[in-house]
Amino acid sequence: MNLSPFFKGIVDADEKAVVICDVTDTIVYLNPAAVRQYAKRGGAALVGQSIFDCHNQRSREIIAANVAKMKADKTVNKIFEFHKSRDGCNDDVYCAAIRDDNGELIGYYEKFEDKNLYKNGEI
Repeated sequence: MNLSPFFKGIVDADEKAVVICDVTDTIVYLNPAAVRQYAKRGGAALVGQSIFDCHNQRSREIIAANVAKMKADKTVNKIFEFHKSRDGCNDDVYCAAIRDDNGELIGYYEKFEDKNLYKNGEI
């Protein structure tokens, strides 16, 4: 995907994985943290594949339901998916909308928020 250098810089600077999908559920971009996090699943080679190929059935259902909510309601832009507390993580995971100038959903991404930052007073 051709991201402007400005926006690519923002996404790439995130220390947490960012996986961007279009509305057909195709992975169009992974930031460097996502390439590292998902290296065992293919890393950068995941671009062009369906996000559903990387998830179990329950996760697929959650993603599909959240995307449907964001398509149906232009005011829904961030939906909590689950809390990840394994492998040293303390992250809340969200599905976040990417919208065009008219508010139409053109994609979405998975967003991790490290709850340890809040606990330790870093934010």
